[in-house]
Amino acid sequence: MAINKEYKNLWALLGAGAVCLIYGLGLSYVEDCFSKRTIIVSLVGLVCLGVCFFKLKKTMHLPAKSFAWRKYALKTIIIAFFLIFVVGINYLSYRYNLHWDATKFKQHTLTEETSSIIKEIKSEVKIVVFYVGMPPKYLEDLLKGYERQSLGMVKGEIIDPIVQIGYAAQFGNVISGKEKKAIVSSGKERQDIDFTEHPLNEERLTNAIVRVSRDKRKCYFITGHGEYDISDKGDKGLSTLVKLLEANNIEAKQLMLGIKSEIPDDCDVLIIAGPQNPLTEKEEEIIKAYLEQGGDALFLLENMPLTTPEKSLTEEEKCKNPSLNSILNNWGVAIGDDIVVDLSNHISTDVGCPATRNYLPFPAIVKGLDYTFYVRPRSISILEERRKSVKLGPLVLTAKSGSSWAETDRTLVVKFDEGIDTPGPVAIAFMLVEPIAENKSSDTRIIIFTDTDFLSNAFIGQYSNAAMGLNVITWLSELGYRAFVDQKEIKVERLDLTSKQKRMVAVVLFLMPVLIAISGIIVWVGLL
Repeated sequence: MAINKEYKNLWALLGAGAVCLIYGLGLSYVEDCFSKRTIIVSLVGLVCLGVCFFKLKKTMHLPAKSFAWRKYALKTIIIAFFLIFVVGINYLSYRYNLHWDATKFKQHTLTEETSSIIKEIKSEVKIVVFYVGMPPKYLEDLLKGYERQSLGMVKGEIIDPIVQIGYAAQFGNVISGKEKKAIVSSGKERQDIDFTEHPLNEERLTNAIVRVSRDKRKCYFITGHGEYDISDKGDKGLSTLVKLLEANNIEAKQLMLGIKSEIPDDCDVLIIAGPQNPLTEKEEEIIKAYLEQGGDALFLLENMPLTTPEKSLTEEEKCKNPSLNSILNNWGVAIGDDIVVDLSNHISTDVGCPATRNYLPFPAIVKGLDYTFYVRPRSISILEERRKSVKLGPLVLTAKSGSSWAETDRTLVVKFDEGIDTPGPVAIAFMLVEPIAENKSSDTRIIIFTDTDFLSNAFIGQYSNAAMGLNVITWLSELGYRAFVDQKEIKVERLDLTSKQKRMVAVVLFLMPVLIAISGIIVWVGLL
């Protein structure tokens, strides 16, 4: 009688466990998340089923005739556990979509820059790849990576325009059998990428996504005073910088203040890139008014004119490469008539080209940056009398105090003169912010570099110069993102196995599963 009562209790416990487990998992599926309640109820169900399992197993030594039902109950519990395990694993893999990239160079994982960009997408982006024939595996993996990281905001598909000619015609494209193209679209915006000659990569796709999903920003480069030219492809030009800006949905235009009486309303960033000649008073007043009304600007100034001990500078030569202190003094900083030198950290043998990683801890600009270097930069100092509303700080300084200073000798006789030269670390870039006021549409952001060459075509590709320039301009334009994608090194490596190693692989892949299956059959038959 006691035994029957015990089995009745086991049946009740089995039923309660199954109900709790089904209720907990079912509610989690309906709510699309695991709450404390569903987790506790599911665990209670598992504990109940576990107790039943061990109780039944403990009584298996009793006569089979009396307790034959226990065997079937035990098999039912085992099957239930197996089904729960399989369903649970599949649900978790679908819900959380985890993956592990085992390649050495993470070829199947998007870069941190791309991930941060696509996670902030507000409108759906569609990528349609036209590829005649069987598409390569890397294309499928690339599109899946974007879909996974964007949480469904980026949709990708690969079509054969010859087979699906009607669907391809919707995009207005006539594609030959040799042409390969990707179309990235969002709303009314569209970007076409031709990858017939070169494989489609992450950088090109991310830049296209940026262009179709973000509002375009505009930066104006002032001209008319011997500034660095944005269309010049020579060493002193800024054409490479302009291409980098365009890839980040920032349009670069030239502006001659002598013709315009004010800064255009659509100007997001005003850039003064290395003027050789002074600005007129009217031009300075226009820039001052723009900044006071909440405009943002990047000042790239050039070095103080140098000479030799045998030759003195004329008054006209001394006016070259103006400091623009008449504008910048209003914001609490002054540009020095000197050259910053660094004896321990410099490029090649030129102590007048300091290299540094001594940055203001401002992640929006300096996160992930390595060394940057500057050609004949000047020092920047803070004025004692300035508006308290202006927040400012050195963005870039020389590396060490004992080996760097601001040299005032125009003949560049490198010797520290105490009381005359400014000891290091010396600021060669500054950032200034004045919070929004009632009469301003936005806060004013200003960044000053006392060198332009580090962004010229000759030097922008070295060290982290390009990343620094891009980060600064995107921060000034208040974009809050950048698409400076590091190129992955893709290297195909062969794994050559000996004949013995091949046999070992065959054993693992074939014989081991067979042995496991046979063992399972033996155990199952033993339970019958």
